[in-house]
Order: sequence, then C-alpha cells, then structure tokens
Amino acid sequence: MKRLVVVSVGLAALVAGVLLAWYAVRQEREFQRLIAAGDAALAADQTYGAIEAFSGALALKSDSMVAHLKRGDTYRRRGELTAALRDLRDAASLDPSAPRPVELLGDVNTAMGRYQRAAEHYRTFIELDDRSPRVLYKLALAYYRNGQVQDAIAPLRSALAMNDRFTEAHYLLGMCLRDRGENEEALRALTRASEINPAFAAAREELVDLFERAGRQQAALDQLEALAALEPARAERLVSVGLAYARWGRTEAAILTLGRAAERYPDEPAVYTAIGRVWLDAAEPRNDRVALSKAIEALQPIAAAATASSEALALYGRAMLLSGDARAAERLLLQAADRPPVDPETFRRLADASQRLGHLAVARDALLRYVALADERDVDPATTARLANLQQRLAGSG
Repeated sequence: MKRLVVVSVGLAALVAGVLLAWYAVRQEREFQRLIAAGDAALAADQTYGAIEAFSGALALKSDSMVAHLKRGDTYRRRGELTAALRDLRDAASLDPSAPRPVELLGDVNTAMGRYQRAAEHYRTFIELDDRSPRVLYKLALAYYRNGQVQDAIAPLRSALAMNDRFTEAHYLLGMCLRDRGENEEALRALTRASEINPAFAAAREELVDLFERAGRQQAALDQLEALAALEPARAERLVSVGLAYARWGRTEAAILTLGRAAERYPDEPAVYTAIGRVWLDAAEPRNDRVALSKAIEALQPIAAAATASSEALALYGRAMLLSGDARAAERLLLQAADRPPVDPETFRRLADASQRLGHLAVARDALLRYVALADERDVDPATTARLANLQQRLAGSG
C-alpha cells in the first residue's frame, strides 16, 4: 500500500513537472512570438501594433529587460515620452550593465529639452562603453544645448579620434569653437565637415558667416554659390548670392545675379524684393532717379499683393519717400509695421514720412518703437535728440 502511495505521488510529481515544463516552453514560445510580432510591426512603421505586441510579451514576462526596452523605444518613436521614460527606466534597472537603455534615456530627455539629465545618461553609457563616437557626439550636443560649450569639446575630439569622417561632429566642434571666438579653428572644423559631405548645407552657412567676419569675401561667395548649386529649388540661395555682392559694393554683379534668379524663379516675390533693395540702396546716396525707378518697378507689383511681406512694403514705402510721395510712404510703412517680423528700420522710415506730413504723434510713436527694438549701437545721438524734440513739441501743443 505504501509503495502504491509513493508511486502515485511520484507519478503525480512527474506529471506536474512535465506540465510545468510544457507550460514554460509554451509561454517562452508565445513570448518570443510576441517580440517578433512587435519587431515586424515596427519594421512596417505600425507603432501601435508594436506596443500591443510588446505589452503582451510583458504580460507573460514582466521582468524582461528586452520587452521593456523595445516598448520604451516604440513609445519614444511615437512621441509618448513619459511612457517611454517609464519603460526605459525599468529596462535600465533590470540590467544596469546594458548600455542601450541608458542611451535611449538620454535621447528621451534630449527630446524633452532636459539636456543636463540627458548628459548624465550619456556619461553613464560611456562608463559602460567608451568606444561609441555616436554617443560621445550626443553627449557633446547635450552639453552644447545646455550652454556648456567648453564641456562639449572634449567628447567631440574623442569621437573624431575614433571616426574622422563624422560630419556632424566636425560641424558641432566648429560651432563650439566659433562660440569661443576661436574662428580659425572653427573654420578648419567646418571646412572639414563640408569636405566630407559637400551637401551639408549647415556647415556651408556657418562658413559664409565666418568668412564674411574675416573679410574673406571671395571665400564666402564660393560657399554661397555652392549652396545655390546644391539646392537649385530654393530661390533664397541665389538671392543670398546677389545680396552678398550688394553688401560688398558690387552692385552690377548683384543685379546680374538677381536677374538670373528672376529668370529661374519668375513667381518668387523674394527675388523682386531683393532686386528692389539693391536698386534702392544704389539710388539713395546719389539720389539716382534711374536706379529709383528700377527699384519702384521691381517693388510695386509685389507690394500691391495681399500677401506682401513687411520687408517688401517697407522697401516700397522707402522708395515712395525718396520719390517725394510722403503720403504713400506713410501708408505703406504703417502696413509694414503691422506685419511681423518687422525690421526696426521700418519705424525710423515711418517717422521720417509722418514728420514730413506733420503727423507728429505718429512720428514720435514710430521713433519710440525704433529705439526700443534697434540695437543700442544703431541709435545715434541725432535720433535721441529728434525724439526729445518731438516729445517737447507735442507737449507744447497739448
């Protein structure tokens, strides 16, 4: 009898063990199936389906680092950053030696604008794996966005020591060096970025600025021409070339370039605005009536449009003032002042037109806005004295 009981208990235990093993195998297979289904949904950009699959996997194995990681990354892709943080923190807690959850925590904090916290996560990643140029770059970018320019330089140099063809790292290093006033070093870094990737427009744009500051006009022009060639669909690229010629006093080259732009982009208002600006700048110092008429010819059609920009209206108003029509100038400049963004110079020109018409209150208010918006270095003593005079006259008339 005892032997029968022992045999029965042993058999029951064996059956239970087999059942448990079968259940565990089945559960593991279902877990793996759900993970694979989630990966397939992600590959098809079906993030909602991926989250459902990964959630199902977590229902089977709540302590799975991989499932928390994958669901957290999927939430991140969907922009559901709070949910992403929750899952990624769980993943990092379940396996503190895994660098990927830590990197993604940095990415999520970066997306949330929490750059100091992001940098902490990237530093933790580097403690686990210091051979990733990608994460060294992310650390530097977090520092840079947090205003820690000096701290960004060392990780960038480390990243570039591992991968000298890392375009974005050269670019960011150039930005850091520029912000520190190390312009020659910045030029080298940005030039290297544009050499590695000639189509990287951001590096060329910064090179234009640095070359102009250094007085290297031809080098700046070469970069502007390259940008125009790289992005032929963007009218503003060729417009920038023309306006650069104008800034450097090469009016004929500016007009020729902008004429090319008008042929290529006949319906682009920015082209005609630029042409009007160049002719107006040429007309004003010498009161050149021919140049003024060309400016008016370019500006009148675009200023008449309902969608006219503040810049176009202000330039046309300035042209009307130069032609002697103060009333039209005041009307146009008032319209320009109501369409942001507004160049502070618009208010100074409005003050000129209004004062000429005897509209002293309008002139005073325009000058007040000019002084409030303009750079202090642009507000000369004559403008300050003029404003004081207008205020006195208005007080006396009251």
